[in-house]
Amino acid sequence: MNMKAKERQSFIQNYLELHGKVEIDELAEQLQVSQMTIRRDLTQLEAENQVIRTPGGAVPQKALIRETPYARKEIEHLQAKRNIAQKAISLIESDSTILLDSGTTTLEVARLLKDRSDLTIITNDIKIAAELVHSSVTCIVTGGEVQSEVGALYGSQAQTLIQSIHVDLFLLGAHAVDATAGVMAPTLEKAKMKQLMIEAARETWLLCDSSKFEQKAFAHVSQLDKVAGIITDSTLSASELEHYHENVLQVRLDK
Repeated sequence: MNMKAKERQSFIQNYLELHGKVEIDELAEQLQVSQMTIRRDLTQLEAENQVIRTPGGAVPQKALIRETPYARKEIEHLQAKRNIAQKAISLIESDSTILLDSGTTTLEVARLLKDRSDLTIITNDIKIAAELVHSSVTCIVTGGEVQSEVGALYGSQAQTLIQSIHVDLFLLGAHAVDATAGVMAPTLEKAKMKQLMIEAARETWLLCDSSKFEQKAFAHVSQLDKVAGIITDSTLSASELEHYHENVLQVRLDK
């Protein structure tokens, strides 16, 4: 197959529309060109804002959910987040050690736990830590580098702390959730932190509003069978949620 660069790039875009992603080695075989040629084509398409490069391939520009600044996340789907948090605290037993993931839904959980004196909370979120400054909860912060505009903590220092502990419950946040791909995060650093937190916990529950479902982000965190259950709002029907997890707690939005 002897195509010019523009023809190859058009082929790649059509392939993306049909399949949702492309792999460099697969394209090189189909188009009978070198992997370096495909990389150049993808680089050009990325420069034209047509694709987003991923390890070993690419996805359409519109396919990935990118990081959202905290100021915007704080007001989006607020009632759903509060109701999810209310349901989540029913999972927390007395004298528990809890990991709270970074995010605005877990921040709502922290606000509901401020008067508990029997809990130890570990978090990688400076907003959550600030919320608990004047509370009765014992709060431990992972340390690490602060993510600008978001307030999440990550990096080797944060990872080392998480690797040194074991907790009763991890309340996991998600940037995107897909039935096949599982839980996803916008960066590799955030995905790594979430993976380590899952490993550090006896049990993990995923907290996310319905806007996060049927979405994809850059970095894979975990398949859904690694979590004990999901707490979400009532926007999605029970039948729609069946293929995500057998253990789903839904909250009403009109509380």
